[in-house]
Amino acid sequence: MVRAERSFASRAGVTLPAIMLTRRAWLSTTGATGIVFASKTALNADIEELARFGGTPQNFATPLAYFDRLITPSSVFFVRSHFGPPALDHARKLVIDGLVETPLTLSVDQVRRLPAVEVTAVLQCAGNGRALHLPRVPGIQWTHGAMGQAVWKGVRLRDLLAKARVKPEAAHVQLAGADLPPKPQTPAFLRSIPLARALSPETIVAYEMNGAPLSLAHGAPLRLVVPGWAGDHWVKWLTHLRVQREEAEGFFMQTAYRMPASVVEPGAPVPPAEMRSLTTFPVKSLIVTPTEGERRPPGTQLVKGVAFSGEAPIEAVEVSSDDGKTWHRAKLEGEPGVGRWQIFSISLAGGAGGPMSAVARALERGGRMQPERAAWNPSGYFWNGWHRVAWEVAA
Repeated sequence: MVRAERSFASRAGVTLPAIMLTRRAWLSTTGATGIVFASKTALNADIEELARFGGTPQNFATPLAYFDRLITPSSVFFVRSHFGPPALDHARKLVIDGLVETPLTLSVDQVRRLPAVEVTAVLQCAGNGRALHLPRVPGIQWTHGAMGQAVWKGVRLRDLLAKARVKPEAAHVQLAGADLPPKPQTPAFLRSIPLARALSPETIVAYEMNGAPLSLAHGAPLRLVVPGWAGDHWVKWLTHLRVQREEAEGFFMQTAYRMPASVVEPGAPVPPAEMRSLTTFPVKSLIVTPTEGERRPPGTQLVKGVAFSGEAPIEAVEVSSDDGKTWHRAKLEGEPGVGRWQIFSISLAGGAGGPMSAVARALERGGRMQPERAAWNPSGYFWNGWHRVAWEVAA
């Protein structure tokens, strides 16, 4: 199995070491010459550092303060990597084969000549919030920073598949990137998506992010964008699309990125036969301001954050200042959409001083409400419990 996976995904490349990067300029190039890291001495004095998880490969979380806007700046956009990035190669080809009438090998320039589209979508790691599950589970201990929203530009995957002329018996599209496992015995990172999802007009092969070419850390020269679905489907450094009858085999499809088919007791073991491949992320909201433990001046207190769902557009966000006894609807900003976040805000009476708290919950169209407690699972995926923040009002 490992040999087959590596055969499909075998690519020449090198793994770059992960280092601590500055907030505003850690992705200071768009990828033409690889990643160049700016030193702190060249930056503003108020620069913070992105939170890093682990050594190599690169895993960086976006600071919470940047979730107060509709678009997350590319320079602080979170990074998730299993093996680290490959060497940047703009001459790398995209191969489309398998159950197609016309196998294709396309250059990046050939991809860019197809009709371009833009989608605004949340990219969220399936494990975002893993550290908040109880009992704790192994894996990267993300809290809230493994997500962001960007404007992605590229070509519809269905246009590429139309050029290849998919055969009637096809049902899945297997995905591979140029990143190599560090050891021969390590499985390659292979994923697949159902053909129906591949043909969705929102699913694109992107070459730009927030108006600029993709950086190496974000998948240059090509990556997949699957709005509403967890980030494990958004394969970076995309090199190979294989159309086939069955979903991908291998560890990262048949063992990893799977959840219980039904709710389980926290801490309970789940047999593999009762697990399913995860796809869309659930409804969720997150308070960005105030921050936990912050001291704020007396008067009206602004509560602000983001809300989104991979299943349906957001219908409303409610905020409570009495731990859920009463709720008040917040104002929403931004265009609603599946897998697209909106900003919510509400002003609360602050009084003269003392402790305050707020909790938020989101409602998606169709009536599904964000749960008070996230459904526990043995991999710590899709945490979406109510987000609570406490702060102090003092002169």
